[in-house]
Amino acid sequence: MIPKSIRLMLVASLIPAALFAQSTKELNINQAIELGIANSKNLKLSQNKIDEAVAKLEIVKDNALPSANASFLYNHAEIPTTTFTLPGGGSSLHLPKRADAFVGTAAIQELVYGGGKLKYAKESTKLLADVARLDADKNKEEITYAVINTYYSLYKVAQSRKVVDQNLESIAAQIKQAQRFFEQGIVTKNDVLRFQLQQANITLSQMDIESNRKIINYNLDILLGLPEDTEIKIADPNAGLKSVGSLSEYIDLAMANRQEIKQLDVQNKVADYNIKTIKANTLPTVGVGANLYYINPSGSFVPPVNQYLLPVTIGATVSWNIGNLWTNKNKVSEARIQQSAITVQKDILTDQVKTDINKNFQTYQVAVNKIQVLETSIAQATENDKLLASKYKNNVASVTDRIDAETLLYQAKINLEIAKADAGLAYYTLLKSTGKITQ
Repeated sequence: MIPKSIRLMLVASLIPAALFAQSTKELNINQAIELGIANSKNLKLSQNKIDEAVAKLEIVKDNALPSANASFLYNHAEIPTTTFTLPGGGSSLHLPKRADAFVGTAAIQELVYGGGKLKYAKESTKLLADVARLDADKNKEEITYAVINTYYSLYKVAQSRKVVDQNLESIAAQIKQAQRFFEQGIVTKNDVLRFQLQQANITLSQMDIESNRKIINYNLDILLGLPEDTEIKIADPNAGLKSVGSLSEYIDLAMANRQEIKQLDVQNKVADYNIKTIKANTLPTVGVGANLYYINPSGSFVPPVNQYLLPVTIGATVSWNIGNLWTNKNKVSEARIQQSAITVQKDILTDQVKTDINKNFQTYQVAVNKIQVLETSIAQATENDKLLASKYKNNVASVTDRIDAETLLYQAKINLEIAKADAGLAYYTLLKSTGKITQ
């Protein structure tokens, strides 16, 4: 049987590993996007705006319902002078010292026709709710792109760190070789020192890269709503990228999907209803209603028979502000000018969207071409590195030439990984400019 002290030591040795496992999370780019959307505080605020717009719509619907009110009044009077003589020496009236009365009213009113104002208000509020939903969709796209951008930044530093680690391994082998050559008298001590200096410089670069990785990882934790000490393990985000279509295809997508363009279309419809509402001011309104009155002057809460009144009235009201016939036209003109401004805004935005898509399309094309150029340069740098390594072993090339060749090779590798990440991000940037990143 294992002693208790040994068992405790085994458990204690497992705790750090368990804690480390809890603080590490593997995520591909799609999983990161889902987390970012699910935990975004901005999207929750957008949902509140949608809920507010829906609530306003319900309020407008309530305005179409009949209105009703009821009241009940109790009145008590003290009468100090109980005798009242009519002027001219006529007969006198004898009043009680006090009097009580109960009066109740109940009324219900319904607007039968109001020139269509309630209908227009209802439709306008529906459209404003649609604007709030489009605004939420736009925020969702912004959050998605922010996650993608940060994910690619983390991917860049991870790939750069990988190349730097390989470079350090190669430099360590070079130092061993140089020390061996020095012991054999083939090279000088300066060669060993130059390799060690190169190792120190690359180690400094490694430290900077690791510092950047921690900063970006922290930012991504915040963006995804994860615990701030979570270390995110990422996958190659370029694996699921699709081929790019033509420029005209992306422009057509933007015209159909961009939330800002859709919002202006909706606002144009709202302006239509606003004009109709203003025009409705020149029309008459018709309403019907019923009123119930309860009059009880007996002083008793429950009056005796035939000592109270209970009249009921039913009526209709037609009202017409005739002055609006000649004062309303300028209000209509103002509303039409406002609607015209929306049309101009859409034209301006359309031009901006087209130029934005063209810029992002060309940027992506350049990024892809850079990859091809860098792949060729890596092949050339690899061949040059092999040649200088052979010459250095044969004491034909200097240590400086050897270090320069290796530096060029690993810098080209880092540039290639960064170019691949830039191309992937440029692809998503192009999709973002169409109004829909996930297509």
